[in-house]
Order: sequence, then C-alpha cells, then structure tokens
Amino acid sequence: MHEMRRLLRDSLWRQDSAPGAADPARDQARLVTSLGNPAVYGNGVEHVTVLETHISYVLLTGRYAYKVKKAVDLEFLDFTTLSARRFYCEEELRLNRRLAPSLYLDVVAITGSPDAPVIGGSGPVLEYAVKMRQFPQDGLLSHVLARNALTGRHIDALAATVASFHGRVAVARSDAVFPTADSILLPAMQNFAQLWPLLDAGDRAPVEGLRAWTQREYAARALSFARRRREGFVRECHGDLHLGNIALIDDAITVFDGIEFNQSMRWIDVMSDVAFLVMDLQEGKRPDLASRFLNGYLEITGDYEGLDVLRFYLAYRAMVRAKVTRFRVSQIASADRRELRAEYRGYLDLAHQYARPPRPAIVITHGPSGCGKTTLSQTLSELIDAIRIRTDVERKRAHGLSAQTESGSALGGGLYAPEATRQLYLRVSSLARGVARAGHIALVDGTFLKRWQRDLFRNLAAGLGIPFVIIAFSADVETLGERIGRRIEREHDASEATFAVLEQQLLGEDAIAPEEGPFTFEYNAEAPLERARETASWRTAIDKLGLTELARPNVP
Repeated sequence: MHEMRRLLRDSLWRQDSAPGAADPARDQARLVTSLGNPAVYGNGVEHVTVLETHISYVLLTGRYAYKVKKAVDLEFLDFTTLSARRFYCEEELRLNRRLAPSLYLDVVAITGSPDAPVIGGSGPVLEYAVKMRQFPQDGLLSHVLARNALTGRHIDALAATVASFHGRVAVARSDAVFPTADSILLPAMQNFAQLWPLLDAGDRAPVEGLRAWTQREYAARALSFARRRREGFVRECHGDLHLGNIALIDDAITVFDGIEFNQSMRWIDVMSDVAFLVMDLQEGKRPDLASRFLNGYLEITGDYEGLDVLRFYLAYRAMVRAKVTRFRVSQIASADRRELRAEYRGYLDLAHQYARPPRPAIVITHGPSGCGKTTLSQTLSELIDAIRIRTDVERKRAHGLSAQTESGSALGGGLYAPEATRQLYLRVSSLARGVARAGHIALVDGTFLKRWQRDLFRNLAAGLGIPFVIIAFSADVETLGERIGRRIEREHDASEATFAVLEQQLLGEDAIAPEEGPFTFEYNAEAPLERARETASWRTAIDKLGLTELARPNVP
C-alpha cells in the first residue's frame, strides 16, 4: 500500500513540474496574510493567530486550526508543488487519525484569490490545509511537565496508548526498500556532520567521541537491527514522539503531529519511537517517569529484546535535539544564546550518559502474595532505572493471555502447576539474561519462595559476573490477608492470588538460607509508601548493586 502511495505521489510531482507550471511560493506569504482575516472563516471567529515553523503555517481560529504546508524544498522534504502539498496534507490526515481521530478532521481546499481566499468554495484551488480541532496549548505534555503536573497515571496511559498503536500499525515488508541498514546509521552520522561546522575547536572533542561511539555501537548491534527488521519490529511509527506532540485533551492522552513528509523517518524500529519519549522525559529531569513509561511499554508488549538497540536510539535522539538546538544558537542574537547553549550541553550530556559503560545487575524480590512486591518494586525500578519483569504477567503471556485475564486455574494446577511454574522461572531467567546483556538492571518481581528459584537467578548473575540482590519483603499475616482481599475486590489484576494461595505459600516457603544472607536486603513492606520513594530507604540494596554514586532525586 505504501508503495502505491509513493508511485501516485511521484506521478503528481511530474505533472506539477511540467514546463510552464505555476510557482505558488511567490503568492503563499500573501495568501497566509489574507487568511489571517477573521472574516474568511465566517461568524464566530473574532481573532486569528498565525504561527509559523520552518515547514508550515498554522492558523488558529479558536475552534479550529488550519495547517498550511510551506512551499519549500529542504533536504528531508519537498513541498514545492501544489500536488505535493495536497498529497502530504492527505498523508498527515491518514497517519494522525490513527492516534487522534477526533483532532484531525479534514483536508480542505482554499479557493478564491490570494487577497480574498475562501475555505472550500468552487474554482481553481490556491492551496490545501489540514483542518484540525484546536485545543489549549497548556495541555501539551511539555507544559504539563514544566508545571510539575505530569503524573504516573498519565504516564501509564501514555505507555498503553503507544503500545497499542505499535501493535496495530503497518509492518514493513522484508523486501521493502526502507529502512535499510544504512538508513539506521546514516541519519545518526548526519547529526555529527551537520553539527561539526557549528562548533568551536574546543567543543569538538566530546562530539567526536560520541561519533566514534555511535559507529561502534551500531556495528556491535548490527545483527540485532537486522533480526528486528526480519521479525517485524520495523513499522509505520509516529516518528516524532516527544512531549511537545502529546497533549491532555478532555483529560485524555492524545498523540498528534506524526511525521508524514518522509517515509524513512517514520518507517522505523518501534524502539526508536520509544527512545525519543524516554530521552525527552530524562531531559526534563524526570528519569522516574522515563523509567515508568519504558517499563509500562515493555510490560504490555513483551518486547524486552528491543532493549538491545535502545541505547543506540537514545543517543541518536539526544543528538538530534543537540543539533537542532545548536542550529538555533547560530540563528539568534548573542544576548539570547546562553539558555540555548545550556540546553545544547544538556542534550550532549545525555548522549554521553547513554554512551557510558553499562552497569547491569540482577535483582529479585522475595515474599508471599500481598506483601507489596509489585507496588514497591515499581518504585524501586524508578529510583535505580531498572527494567522490571513481573512473573504474574509473563506467566499469562506464555499462555496467550492478557495480564488481566483470569486463567481459571485450580489451586496448584493449570498455569500454577509445578511444571508450569518451573517453565515460567526458566523463561523469566532468559528474559533477565537478555536485559542484563543489554546493559540494564533486571528487577524480577515474583514470590521466589523456593530456594531453587533464587539459586537459578543467583547463578545467572554469577555467570554474567554482575551483582545480585534479593529484596526480601516482610509483612504480618493479617496485613497480607487484608491486601489480598482488597485486590480480589478490585479485580483486573495480573495476580490471581487468593486466601488459599496465601496459605499454601506460607506452608511451603523455603526461608532465606544463611549463605543467601550476603545477597539479601530486608524491607519492611508495612512502612508508609512515601518512604519507598526515598533513596535512603534502599541504600543498602543500592550499595550491594555498586550504585553508591546514585544521585537520583526523589520522586515528587
């Protein structure tokens, strides 16, 4: 289908480029000025605000916004013909309706004359515009974050939205001309080539170091890039997934303004989409929300293998922003450059952070159902930037069930039979191995009540030569029962623990052995949740992981 659209587009390009074809660029600025007249839009419009970017004009009328593509030819797009602008307006509508159908309304023709334009109407078409529902700009997540109003609930909804989107969009054919291996590395190298002339001699060494790391990282992950393409992880994604392109509209997460003008910038690995948002949250000084989004996405999709290429894409996205910011520094008056230079250095520092040698580890939880493992492990994962794997979720995924679907298994049977449990822990240990090899801390949320289960992961860590920690959660039996009762009332939880399950767990538990003591950190799961958000509460476990330099701010 995308190949047919490309052929249609090229045909229209050739028709518009024929000798004698008009050049609308000469009238476009005058037309936009005329479109700033409220009378063009009829009753109810009292004021029109015109916004301008390097590739478009946006006319805000109060209820609707009209987006006109500039008649420009840049390295990554060509809007110089009317047919091209119409085609890309229609592409913008098609692509963005996948995520924001109530926001993207229509493609409208602008007729009349440059001095007296008409939205719609009859006669020759002067221009095309994407008609959108206008929304308050303070709903942009970039603004919500800036006023410290972005919450975990928002991030969970965003993770679910992106995961669902990636699960239903078109998948690139194995014989498609994009993306090729070169199309992954080439844009990353172009960042450095375009940035280089803007740098002073003293600023070039750090950038050169990142350029060399990018080439090495690409070479090291080449097989992973190729495998992910073969396995269908290259899809028609959003392409520009950052906080400025996501809004809270009617208290719902709405993702908009995906890339329509360049196929290679949207036919990408889903992890490139994910990386942009993770990087943006980290740059916004909310690494806890970045971790929560990434973990939420992975828990839904199960794409833990994507972590193998994530660091490459994180550094790439940070360098894109660094380059753009440096361009802006060169375009404005010197008096206004200080803030932009600081922003540039922030993105550069982030890229260096992604390029540092990783500090992988294996962490497992221990404790019966109801002791708060899932709630507390999520908080810990946000503090130490760990990748959490939940046995309750993976148990169901292995049997083709969603996390919230009841399996109907009998006590000690079905999904919870001894052999099924053994296979589950083997599967999760394999996932944890992959997470650690990708350079991350694997935090496995499970009961781990049996010694063999803990030994499996302890031996895994020893074989990889990385730290291993057991987080042993404790709570009174009465507390355990109360929490299980509340969970049963809520329903829709990955855990299917009942009072009978709890009784069975307490009777069959293998206590932590003395030789496991050096690896174990005990946590009082009855302490107020607020304490779990303090790094000091986990200091001993953090020291066991070798993260003594951790300076992560507490979660607000």
